[in-house]
Amino acid sequence: MSNPPNLECRMYEQRYPEVDMPVMIQVKNIADMGAYVSLLEYNNIEGMILFSELSRRRIRSVSSLIKVGRQEPVMVLRVDKEKGYIDLSKRRVSEEDVATCEERYNKSKLVHSIMRHVAETMQLDLEDLYIHVGWPLYRKYNHAFEAFKLIVNDPDTILNTLTREVKEVGPDGQEVTKVVPALTEEIKDVLIKNIKRRMTPQPMKIRADIEMKCFQFDGEAMRKAEAAGNSDCPVKIKLVAPPLYVLTTQTLDKEQGILVLNNAVKACTEEIESHKGKLVVKEAARTVSERDDKMLIDHMVKLSSQNADVPGDSDSEEEDTGMGELDVDNTTGIQE
Repeated sequence: MSNPPNLECRMYEQRYPEVDMPVMIQVKNIADMGAYVSLLEYNNIEGMILFSELSRRRIRSVSSLIKVGRQEPVMVLRVDKEKGYIDLSKRRVSEEDVATCEERYNKSKLVHSIMRHVAETMQLDLEDLYIHVGWPLYRKYNHAFEAFKLIVNDPDTILNTLTREVKEVGPDGQEVTKVVPALTEEIKDVLIKNIKRRMTPQPMKIRADIEMKCFQFDGEAMRKAEAAGNSDCPVKIKLVAPPLYVLTTQTLDKEQGILVLNNAVKACTEEIESHKGKLVVKEAARTVSERDDKMLIDHMVKLSSQNADVPGDSDSEEEDTGMGELDVDNTTGIQE
């Protein structure tokens, strides 16, 4: 009976992270001097965060700063490759470092999941698969995730460039080295199927937040904003709370989405200013997460609930400073 294949391997070719590099860790144990952690991208090798590196402020409660089981980015301070010591810091990680580390880790985790599943399915050594497929793609494309995205639509162009050397005994009895494809057709098919299943592009949500007021507004500015969209990036505009509105679009192309929303804001601004109104960009077009989206929806629901008992008939004498979610074809005007 053959031994099961090795399915444990670091995500990157380098065995240890570089100094001053943010890495993703999971807290394993809290001791007298600090916290012992696992470096998730480096096959869970151990590192330590001294209590003095937890916070820039005076520590009142260690448990409020670090908890067993938590995953978070930290900064690499020192690496002793001979002894295997890695010293880490939580207090030296900037917001930019956190964002960079989380983005890289999420990509690497997806690549690792695909690689491990292929190795397990095909009874391969995971490190060998990384040596001949994963790490060459990291080197060539900066991250294997970027190569995997290309493989979804053009697998042969990416994967057929990968090779490995094998030694064979020639007709004369001498050992010769041959260069062969890195993957058999069977393994290649399994890898492609897994990549396509896991890497199908998901549309990003792009949002811009604006404030707008207009003495004589007939919905034309709203129409102009939405007209700036297209079939790939349709633009929608919604009221949050007068005079705050959000413009949104969904797209697979971030740059195109931001450009479309910027054009929508520009078209809206020009129309409003032609009516002596005013538009102020509160938040420029940017990608938003599901969490951001949920916070906005929760805020709108809360406002809607607060206003549920307020009559909204046309005889109301209250000021109207916004449009709401209007039917732009039936809009008659907004008075500030």
